[in-house]
Amino acid sequence: MQTTIKNIAIIGSGLVGSLLAIFLKKRGHQVTVFDRRQDVRTVEFSGRSINLAMSNRGWHALEKVGIEKEIRKLALPLDKRAMHVNDKPIYYQKYGKEGEAIYSISRGILNRRMIDLAEEAGAIFKFEEKVWDIDLPEAKIYTGETEKGEWQEYNFDHVFGADGAFSRVRHKMQRQSRFDYSQEFIDVGYKELTIPANPDGSHKLDNASFHIWPRGEFMLIAMPNLNGSFTCTLFLPFEGEISFENIKTEKQAEDFFTTWFPDIKDSISNLKRDFFNHPTSAMVTIKCYPWTYWDKVALIGDAAHAIVPFYGQGMNAGFEDISVLDDLMDAHGDNWEKIFEEYQTLRKPNGDAIAELSYRNFIEMSNKTASPEFLLRKKIEKHFAEKYPDKWIPLYSRVTFSDKPYAEALAIGDTQRGIMDEVMQQKNIAQEWNSPEIEKMILELLKTS
Repeated sequence: MQTTIKNIAIIGSGLVGSLLAIFLKKRGHQVTVFDRRQDVRTVEFSGRSINLAMSNRGWHALEKVGIEKEIRKLALPLDKRAMHVNDKPIYYQKYGKEGEAIYSISRGILNRRMIDLAEEAGAIFKFEEKVWDIDLPEAKIYTGETEKGEWQEYNFDHVFGADGAFSRVRHKMQRQSRFDYSQEFIDVGYKELTIPANPDGSHKLDNASFHIWPRGEFMLIAMPNLNGSFTCTLFLPFEGEISFENIKTEKQAEDFFTTWFPDIKDSISNLKRDFFNHPTSAMVTIKCYPWTYWDKVALIGDAAHAIVPFYGQGMNAGFEDISVLDDLMDAHGDNWEKIFEEYQTLRKPNGDAIAELSYRNFIEMSNKTASPEFLLRKKIEKHFAEKYPDKWIPLYSRVTFSDKPYAEALAIGDTQRGIMDEVMQQKNIAQEWNSPEIEKMILELLKTS
């Protein structure tokens, strides 16, 4: 549908903001992106990141706007988990069917490339220009060096808040009547570390695996980079017996890794230096509604639905927001009130669903993935799914290798979990897991669920 060219502001030059700029430029709109930070292409990366896991939803959005092939050059496919349990051999768990994989990408490298592509498409970026206020009904924004200094006024037709979990745009919307908002921090923080490449540039660990060291209340993960290194992330409680709070000296850090991660301790470069130099970051779930103000302002990505990172879906969910928004622009043309209303109606339940799934996956990854019962449970599910692919798609596959709604995945996943709870209570299940009786039982439970 033909549309009128609009003058649009995007607040935030991160992954969602830069991709949205590319989509809007492809439609011919004028796009200006504001960011209070320096241009990430000109600064050294901060050491505050978790490698990204691009999956189907993200790739679909990139393909839709014509940049998928460019971004695939930055990615490494991971088709399995590698579970590192002390005193046991590494155990590998396939993610999905043959050919299904998530893709490891460095956040910094991807963000730099996305900004390049947005500029090539014609978007204008204004870095180190902080937005202090927004006139919501008029879609005007006000920027300046300080909050009390002289402000520059900009007039736009529409404004998108893509400025992350602590969005300035959302902060302004929160002052409106009947705006619902909640934030919930988990008591676990994270810290980035690095496993360098071998002298010949090869990876020290299998580079087709997402590596996990599950330790109950905490865990370490590692994802490969193109240069042979791995980005590691330590998830650890802020306080408690085993916590960031109780690792105060280099010796305590050395003892902690020797006790809990002996197989990798010597591979992590500058372990003690980086442990204390790199920041300890918090993780938050943010929910809000509405996501839009009339036909003028809309929140997108983390500004609308920040989630904890344990399903690897934060970026993918934000990219899917843009893909849905693009479909609605096709459907409704210049009716931005209709576009924004349907956008938030469609996406809000899915934002809530992936928030719940992400929190649950932390419990699974840290506490359950190494347990014999969990491994048997997954073996039964995999066996049944392979035999009856039309009747059982595992939850992880529904979320990661599908574009079906997150809310649908959550609902079906809850049903499947109830069925597997009953299966796991059966007598001698460890010996009888692939028997005709268990198969029949699952089929009957599916009929009645």
